[in-house]
Amino acid sequence: MDCYPRRPVVVPPKPATPRRAWVRAPGDAYVDCLRTHPEGAPDVARALDEHEGYVRALEDAGVEVVRVPAAEGLPDACFVEDVAVVLDHEVAVLTRPGAPSRRLEVADLAPRLAASLVLWPLRAAATLDGGDVLRLGARLLVGRSRRTNREGIEQLRGFATPRGLEVVEVEVARGLHLKSACTALDAHTVVVDPDALDPAVLERLDLTVHPVPEPLGANVLAFEDRVLVSAAAPRTADGLEARGWRVVRICVGEFHRGDGALSCLSLRQPPEGGWSV
Repeated sequence: MDCYPRRPVVVPPKPATPRRAWVRAPGDAYVDCLRTHPEGAPDVARALDEHEGYVRALEDAGVEVVRVPAAEGLPDACFVEDVAVVLDHEVAVLTRPGAPSRRLEVADLAPRLAASLVLWPLRAAATLDGGDVLRLGARLLVGRSRRTNREGIEQLRGFATPRGLEVVEVEVARGLHLKSACTALDAHTVVVDPDALDPAVLERLDLTVHPVPEPLGANVLAFEDRVLVSAAAPRTADGLEARGWRVVRICVGEFHRGDGALSCLSLRQPPEGGWSV
């Protein structure tokens, strides 16, 4: 496929409901996932129940959910967002995760994605996790973090720019990923944990910034008519409702134990002409 668009990219301000989302339930190996959470290993049985609730929320929003079987030898494989960056309805970039133990996840998931997307891979010595890539309309904010290096950002830019997408580098000084600290409500509005990322960095990008009162409220999943919020962030959910958002509260506590959040648990393909967070 020619990577150059036939016309300039014009995107709507609101993120579309994804046409399709890939998910992967945690396997027994999830207990050994990479984590910094102080409360210890996750409970796999509870995580499976929470994952079902997450899938139901996607389906209730009208998303076609593709369930990928658990990968028993890959403890972190349920966090499918990290293995690819979907640029638009037809193209995705396969990442090269910053944690070497996670790189097998890319090769494992790629054949399943190839049925619906053209895939372009990053090359060594790039590292990039999908959790560091925040879509805002025709912009991609990309965190330079402990998992994503400058070479990864530049290779992604090489794929994204011809598709009409601007790549903006953001330094992540605290936390695992950019999207641990900040996610989008629409193309011009973000929520942010001010203790993890200075809101002024985002304001300089002409974004409307809503600081959240709970760190776990910084990772939300917004569709055109609703926003999914962790049940562990009740004040964030209440604040968004007060601003007129239709809020869906989702229990993902066992995934928080694995340093994950709502966006991590799915890889989302937008409809043609739209964009998805």
